[in-house]
Amino acid sequence: MARILIVDDERAIRSTLKEILEYENHIVEEAVDGAEGWEKIQKGGFDIILSDIKMPKMDGTELLEKVLSLGLDCPMVMISGHGTIETAVDCIKKGAYDFIAKPLDLNRLMITMRNALDKSTLIQETKTLRKKVVKSLDMIGDSLPMRKVKDMIERVAPTDARVLVMGPNGTGKELVARWIHSKSNRNESPLIEVNCAAIPSELIESELFGHEKGAFTSAIKQKKGQFELAHGGTLFLDEIGDMSLSAQAKVLRALQENKITRVGGEKEISVDVRIIAATNKNLQLEIEKGNFREDLYHRLSVILIHVPSLNDRSDDIPALAMHFLELICNDYGIPLKQISKEALNLLQQMNWSGNIREFRNVIERLIILTDKEISKNDVELYALPNKKNN
Repeated sequence: MARILIVDDERAIRSTLKEILEYENHIVEEAVDGAEGWEKIQKGGFDIILSDIKMPKMDGTELLEKVLSLGLDCPMVMISGHGTIETAVDCIKKGAYDFIAKPLDLNRLMITMRNALDKSTLIQETKTLRKKVVKSLDMIGDSLPMRKVKDMIERVAPTDARVLVMGPNGTGKELVARWIHSKSNRNESPLIEVNCAAIPSELIESELFGHEKGAFTSAIKQKKGQFELAHGGTLFLDEIGDMSLSAQAKVLRALQENKITRVGGEKEISVDVRIIAATNKNLQLEIEKGNFREDLYHRLSVILIHVPSLNDRSDDIPALAMHFLELICNDYGIPLKQISKEALNLLQQMNWSGNIREFRNVIERLIILTDKEISKNDVELYALPNKKNN
């Protein structure tokens, strides 16, 4: 069911269209000319607008321009008894969804209406998803350690400098990488993320650099690697401390020469990629153990960003709690739950060895298992009962 506005100075057409659309269970409103239509449109709430072109006071073309200037996503279908190809093309160029000539072909009109409503639904769903994505990527917190991280991101993002992000598991190192990319000059190009710890050592080179057909038993066709896919954008190498030494050597060469060679191939391929790497390991210690190349470390660590543990930024816990409450309640489609001050104080006192990842899971558990307000008792009962306070 959709809300539809019919704008036409011919009463017979309005009545016919209204009868047909209401039979399809839509809610229909009418306007006798563009001026009345504009008044109703400004109040909002329509899913689609059907508008005649030739009307007194304000014609359909002017109404279309006003709707577009208002930034509404409501599709407009233009109808006219004086239609020509030029008129139709002009309407579409200006932003109309479609043009239908009078006398109306009702079958075509209903197909156009359904398609326009499908498009409108997709636009709204896309906006909702984007809001969710942006919300989930927020860097929450105004503690001193987080202000330092945010300041570093602002300084580094506009450059092409390589960045090494360090910090314990669960602190949000990948979030730092995404923010650097989103604020960089490469943000219109892809951000490709590779978890080096999740890929077997024998496959990491193929994953990063691609392979040619027949390079190994399962290489049944040519495959581009992540360096090629990230061309013009950013390549985020997460958990780079777990990368094999042979792969490290190839990454070093790629950084030095801005060229890669696919596994099983001989042709050099130029790549323009900004590298952001992350690790939870002490790479200096790994270098001493012979597990990480010192020359690669110096190539990667032009800029060092240390992401603090949650225990080091406990002042941010109230803001983080409210953020996750809103995010998770919205995902579950339930009313926003409140949390008492005493409960927040207790959360701040806890030892968060799993950092943000663990904290989010605890908030989700509290949302599921508690009533309208999360109390101190709820935290004691459900927030990891075996957890010891600091």
